[in-house]
Order: sequence, then structure tokens, then C-alpha cells
Amino acid sequence: MPKKSSNSKRGSSAHASAGPTSSKSANHQGKRKVIWIVFRFVDVSNFPCIVKSSGRGKGEPLIVSDEDSQPDTVSVVSSVSDNRSVLEEGGETDERTQVEILEDKLKEFIDLTTQKSSQGRVNSFNALCQAFSAKYMPDFVAGRRMTLLDCAERGMKKGKGAEQESAAKLMALLCLQLGSVADSESIYRDHKTYLLSLMADKSASPAARAQVCSTFGLCAFLADCDLSEIVQVMISLEGIFSASLRAPENTVTSPDVLRLHSAALSAWSLLLTLLPPRHIYDLSQTHIRRLVQLLDSTDVDLRIGAGEAIALIYEGARVFDEDFGFDISTEEETDDLDGIQQTDSTSRHTSEMDELCTKLRQLATDSHKYRAKKDRKQQRSSFRDILHAIEENEAPDVRIKFGKETLDIDSWGCKHQYDSFCQLLGSGMNLHLAQNDLLREIFNLGNPLLDNASNVVKIKKLERHHMNMAAFKARSLTRGKNRDKRTAVF
Repeated sequence: MPKKSSNSKRGSSAHASAGPTSSKSANHQGKRKVIWIVFRFVDVSNFPCIVKSSGRGKGEPLIVSDEDSQPDTVSVVSSVSDNRSVLEEGGETDERTQVEILEDKLKEFIDLTTQKSSQGRVNSFNALCQAFSAKYMPDFVAGRRMTLLDCAERGMKKGKGAEQESAAKLMALLCLQLGSVADSESIYRDHKTYLLSLMADKSASPAARAQVCSTFGLCAFLADCDLSEIVQVMISLEGIFSASLRAPENTVTSPDVLRLHSAALSAWSLLLTLLPPRHIYDLSQTHIRRLVQLLDSTDVDLRIGAGEAIALIYEGARVFDEDFGFDISTEEETDDLDGIQQTDSTSRHTSEMDELCTKLRQLATDSHKYRAKKDRKQQRSSFRDILHAIEENEAPDVRIKFGKETLDIDSWGCKHQYDSFCQLLGSGMNLHLAQNDLLREIFNLGNPLLDNASNVVKIKKLERHHMNMAAFKARSLTRGKNRDKRTAVF
């Protein structure tokens, strides 16, 4: 930006070089000020205070009246440039808030979900998912609920691969954004049939089917379905991950298919947390042996998912029977038939638990070099906790801080629910824990806390600072392009 002293010199040189023409103009038209500026810097047609004198070419003075003129010490070129910068760059930012700007961008992405380019539709769906994961916008989503649901349904029905995957994720985020059980139940009822068909469609992409499994499980979880409905959904999910049990030993399964089985097992475990303890106890008689077979899978996520599902079953069954899985045999001998059958059943469960603990202990100390180092570390950490849960009935003890609040995770069910929502929301989990009413109700956090006024002012001040920095950078780049140091000013 030019200095004021240089403008003073420029003004004096302009008066000095005006010559007879300027004095003649002053005599005939009264007291006038004559200001010379370089025409290439300013488009004077945009500013009514500057009037071109007719019949004069380039290099002639511009005549400005006293009322509209600026002081001699003010840089005319800089002042005009600043005004244009505010009008072109910072005007809209000052008038609208950041939320309005975000909503306008989201409206554009909603419109772009129907474009012809498949990659463009995928990018639009991904942008919507990122925005709804990072921000809690229930009013915006509620006002465009049918439009967003139609976009997600169209993407799953007419799209392929990545488009189906991102559209399915968007549907789960819409259930969470609307923030009520009634809305989640309505979405689940309306799209249940197609989700089931796409989940079982072997011609679809395994990655898309995996996301559909996660979405289907989350929607059923948020819809608060009755017990019979939850059992039916769990049977459908079990039919998918059971394919790993039926596969021959020497069969090589692709990573995408293993990811599909892992997603189905995770959704099945999420719905398992809703079952009553008696039902989990009955389920343990048949499903523990099946899940133990999955511990030999080549995929680390599927092994960990199977171990956590076993821990969930043991936790729920022990709510119904606190001695479940423990050796409770006594020195008293029973001669009746019922006593013999009960003793045989107890010994069978005890032997199965011993085999299970041996398997879990091997996984908790696994050091095979053919596994990746990161996978070994993750596996050992997870199975140490699972082993303690089954052998000693030890629950996880995790404390999560978000803002001024804390979330205490003291059960395997709560831990799996938290992990499922973390997988959906990613880095926006803390924000949703603080603001999302439905999520706070699930984790018993109560009503959202009121924001501190000082924090709000500080955030707004920080945002305004970043906006000013961006406007300053853009203004500097524009001036740098238009500024020519070789231009002579007379």
C-alpha cells in the first residue's frame, strides 16, 4: 500500500504539472481540485464521485467537486482499491454468517447428486457425508428431509460401487441428524426392503454391501424396534458373516469380502446389545462355538470383531446367570438323573470355556511375523481385554473427555455402541456427543450444556481473524497483479 507521504508528493506534482489548463478550468468553473491518477489502476465508471470530463483523452485531469473530493493527504488510488476489495471480496462474508455459507454449499452438493458424471455424484455424496459428520444441523436436514432421502435412495438404486457406498452412509447420517426415534423408525420402515435386497445381492460391490450392512444395523438400532424385528435383522446379518464359517480351509477370500463379513458381524453385535439378558443366555448355547471359528480368520478386524461378540455374549449371559462360564462344581455327588445331566452340561461348558481361553491367550500373545506389525499390536491389545472379560468378568474402564464433559464406558455393550458411532462420524464424534440429543440420550448424558458466552465470542473473533487474513491475502494478490512499478506518474 502506498504511503501517505508519497501521495502528498504526487498531489503536489499533479498541481504543478497542471499548467495553464488547470488554472483556466479553475477560473471558469470555480474552485476545483484536480487529481491525476493512473487509468490502468481504476475503473472510474464504478464510482459516481469521480466524473470524467468530456472531450479529454488519456492523461487529462479528472475534475472532482469539493463536496465529493478527498483530502490531499489521502491516497486516492489506495482508497478506491480498498473499496473495490470490500465490495468484491469481503462484502458477502460480512453480510452472511459461516453457517449460511455452509448451507449454500450443501444445497449445491444436493443438486449435484443428480448430475450425469458418476464421479461427480460420488464426490457430492462424500461432501454431504463429511459435512453431516462434522456438523450437527438438524434444522437444515429436517427442512430438506424428503429431498435428501430421495437422493440417497436414488444413489443406492441407480448407482454402482462407490456411489452406493456413499449414499448408504448418507442415509445413516440422516437418521442421526434428525435426532428422533420416530424419524429413524420411519426411515427404517420405508427403506428396509431395499436395504435387505442390496445387502444380499452378490452382484453388488462388496464395499457397498459392507456399508449397507452398517447402515441397516444403525437404522434398526436407532429405530428402537421390537424384539422380533431385531431378531429378524440379526438373522439376516448372520447369514452374511456365516459365509466365513462355510468357506473351505484352503480358500483365499478377498479383502473386500472379509470387510463385508466384518461389517455384518459388527452390525450384528450392535443389535446384540439391545437383547434382554435371557435371550442372550439362550443365544450363547449355539453362537459361541460359531464365533470361536471366526477367531482363525486371516482378517484382523474379523478376528477382533468375533472376540468382542463373544465378550458381549458372556457379559449379557452373566447378567441372567452370574455363574455362567465358571466352574461351580462341588464335592457333593448327585445320583438322580437331573443332577447327572446338569453336571454333564456344566462340565461341557467348562471345557468349552477352557478351550476358548486357550485360544484367546494365543491371540493375545501372537507374534507371528507373517502378520503386519500394526495388526499384531492391535490384536494383542484387544484380546488381552477380551481374555480378562471372560476369565475374570472384567468390564472395560474407559473415560472419554469432550469439552467440559466426560463419558464413562463401563461395559462391553457401551463400548461397542461407541465404536460403531465413531466409525460413522469419525472426528465429529465429540461434537455430536456434545450437541446431538439422540446420541446423548443413548449414552445417558442428559440435555446438552449451554455454551459459555466467552467461548462463543472467542470463536467468533477467531473466525473473523481468519476471514480478514484470507481477504488480505486475496487483496494483496490482486494488487500485485495490477501493480506495475514501471508506470510513471506525473
